[in-house]
Parts: sequence; structure tokens; C-alpha cells
Amino acid sequence: MCRNIRVLYNFDPPTTDEEVRAAALQYVRKVSGLRQPPAVDAAAFEAAVDEVAATTRRLLASLHARTAVRTREHEREKARARGATREASRSRAPQPSKAS
Repeated sequence: MCRNIRVLYNFDPPTTDEEVRAAALQYVRKVSGLRQPPAVDAAAFEAAVDEVAATTRRLLASLHARTAVRTREHEREKARARGATREASRSRAPQPSKAS
């Protein structure tokens, strides 16, 4: 999964339209391979973002939570812990030796 796309479901306070649109934009960028579309494709790109955002909103509205409500601070703490674990495993990895 693209690291920039975050879980949007079951948050307190609820996910905002801006967060949904940002995730939709990241998705369309990922699948199109374009960060910024050329002018000729801008309308199609924006329409795709709008459609993905609308579909995401419908999906989030139709789901029924079976887990505890997430908070953004707790999710940030989990991300920091994952980053620290990754960094620790990199520092323990053997370094390639340089031949003289």
C-alpha cells in the first residue's frame, strides 16, 4: 500500500472532506504515475479525484465499526513506533565492507 494513503475509517473526530480528498488525490497520482497531469489531462485527472473521493465517502458512511474508535494522536504514536523499529533494524544490519 502507498505509505501516504492513511486509514480514514472510524476516527474521532470523524474524517474530514479534506482528508478524503487528499487520499483520493494520492490514489489517482499513484495509479496514473503522474504527480501533476499535463494541461490536456487536467480535467480527467480532477474528475478521477472527485469520483474516488465520492466513492470513498460512500464507503466510509456504509461501514459498521467492530473495533475501537481511532484517534489521530494514537495513530501518530503507532507510526512513530513503526519508524523507530525500522530505523533500529537498519542500524543493526551489517554494513558492506569497503575493499582497499
